[in-house]
Amino acid sequence: MKPTNKAFTRRTFLRLAALTPLAAASSSLAIAPIARTGGASFTPTLNAYSFFEQLNANLANTSKGIDLFGVVDFCAKHDIEAVDLTGYFFPGYPKAPADSYVNRMKRYVHDRGIVISGTGVKNDFATADKAVRAEGVELTKVWIEVAARLGAPVIRVFAGPQTKNPKDWQSAASNAKREDVEGWMAEALHACAEHGEKFGVIVAVQNHGDFISTGPEHLSLLQRVDHSWCGPLVDTGKYFSDDPYADITMMVPHAVNWQIKETLGSSLKSPQIDFERLAKIIHDGGYRGFVPIETLAMGRKDYDPAPEVVKVLVAMREAISRLK
Repeated sequence: MKPTNKAFTRRTFLRLAALTPLAAASSSLAIAPIARTGGASFTPTLNAYSFFEQLNANLANTSKGIDLFGVVDFCAKHDIEAVDLTGYFFPGYPKAPADSYVNRMKRYVHDRGIVISGTGVKNDFATADKAVRAEGVELTKVWIEVAARLGAPVIRVFAGPQTKNPKDWQSAASNAKREDVEGWMAEALHACAEHGEKFGVIVAVQNHGDFISTGPEHLSLLQRVDHSWCGPLVDTGKYFSDDPYADITMMVPHAVNWQIKETLGSSLKSPQIDFERLAKIIHDGGYRGFVPIETLAMGRKDYDPAPEVVKVLVAMREAISRLK
């Protein structure tokens, strides 16, 4: 099976173009794919957010839950090669961690044969409040420098609000036109990408099922940002279209990071991910790199992330092995 780094087919383009008026013109999708060398090669790893409840419990009381060092140990136990260490589980977030903590973490992962593949922050670039957007830019800049200190090549940012009130981008934007909101986001993201380039950290914009719910919407925003140090984080559970696999297919050539979910809609009511189909899509898109797993409680009161992560890990590894 020969991998290909070609963009999606015309048939796929036309199907996806119908998902949103923003993609009606091909110019809105005129963003070049990443020039990769060699065939497809990707490895399932871990996003620390899978341990959300336990990490938050530990931040509140160090005798409970698990800390980021414990997450690294989990990776070592299960031969997971890399970990994405979400910023808000570092002590003192949103402030940058002390050098002593960063250095301890770097040595800890190295001694366990693991690398740090990324980190992430909470930001809101959809809000009509310029001051809040500016705060998000400054926060991202601070954590770009933290990522550089950690040796993480990618920092994840959001496109829409991350609070329950307002709960969606339209409310956050005071019902401004989508085109205008996209402009706000692009301006903020461009500023972050400029800083990222200085420190060698890629700004990865996650589709989060709100402002970005389809592949064309994802590409439209990135095209408007127009910076080589800003790319998509592909969340396989947050494309809310008639065919999420088509959205994923569209984004593979551009992807700079991933979140591999258990379901297509990050809900127990959503269809389960077809891991073999997903692996083939990633393979055929020529992707090279890590594909972090992120499991979620999704309302399960008895949720234990450890077996859920292992279940997805095994499924992805098996699916990848069948490609060879």
